Amino acid sequence: MARLDPKLLRAAVPALSLALLLVAIFIIQPRTMSYFGLNLMLNLALPIAFATMAQLFILTVNDLDLSIGGFVSMVACIAATWLNETPLLGIAALIASIAAYAALGALIHLRNLPSIVVTLGMSFVWLGCAVLLLPSPGGAAPDWLTAIVKFKMPFVPLAIVASAVLGLVVHFGLMRSAGGVVLRASGGNPQAVAKAGWSLLKLKVTMYALAGTFGVLSGLILVGTTTSADANIALRYTLLSIAGVILGGGEFTGGRVSPIGAVLGALTLALVGSLLSFLRISPEWQIGAQGLMLIVVLALRSLVNRFEERAQ
Repeated sequence: MARLDPKLLRAAVPALSLALLLVAIFIIQPRTMSYFGLNLMLNLALPIAFATMAQLFILTVNDLDLSIGGFVSMVACIAATWLNETPLLGIAALIASIAAYAALGALIHLRNLPSIVVTLGMSFVWLGCAVLLLPSPGGAAPDWLTAIVKFKMPFVPLAIVASAVLGLVVHFGLMRSAGGVVLRASGGNPQAVAKAGWSLLKLKVTMYALAGTFGVLSGLILVGTTTSADANIALRYTLLSIAGVILGGGEFTGGRVSPIGAVLGALTLALVGSLLSFLRISPEWQIGAQGLMLIVVLALRSLVNRFEERAQ
């Protein structure tokens, strides 16, 4: 009898979780098993996937970003105001935002500061900037951005195709390329990387810059989807991004991440809300129900980890 490969089982957990969730939704509401149904349920999945990928870059270097939700909200406010009214100023602001994220990584590394504390503080900075830009909900997404995000592809919704491309691009860039190996090693074995002549400062700055870039993309896609913005529009993305990476097979330490798994985790979290709505669970209880589902999946992950350790 062939033994089950623990690594294969670990990699299959995110896909299995998403598949089981989809089956449950299709059984409860069969009409969702269509182009329109999937497009409606996954309407806001893509910005969550990009925010999750931004968190993945930070976790790769053993840090944790508690400001990504506020950052995405600020980007959304920039897109709905400056980018729409004065495009050059909006583009400059977005570039400056990415540079600020990179500088944040440099500060954390050079001063050996805890990323949780620094990013928690920055979350209030991003939120404050968002409120200054857009004190009340409103603004408008640029027409070109709305056209891109709401483009209707044949047969398969854009959110599914874009999520698949996102996962594959980051997977090959981070998991298969020589540069990606070095970036992951900076979180898994920083001493060895430093001895090999690589600058840990440059590597961390690179990962934070990538996180800022994907955070900007998340905010732009979110505004293109909603067509307006709000200073609090993406605050929940902080916890969703962390949960997405962990559900996808990532770890808090050791540079152990899975881009494809993170995308699957983000899609799963996006669909949980639809399932709870179909079950007619009131919004007051949905947050608790989402947390319970997350605990169940993480418990399953723990069992897989034990099985993997025993097999080694």
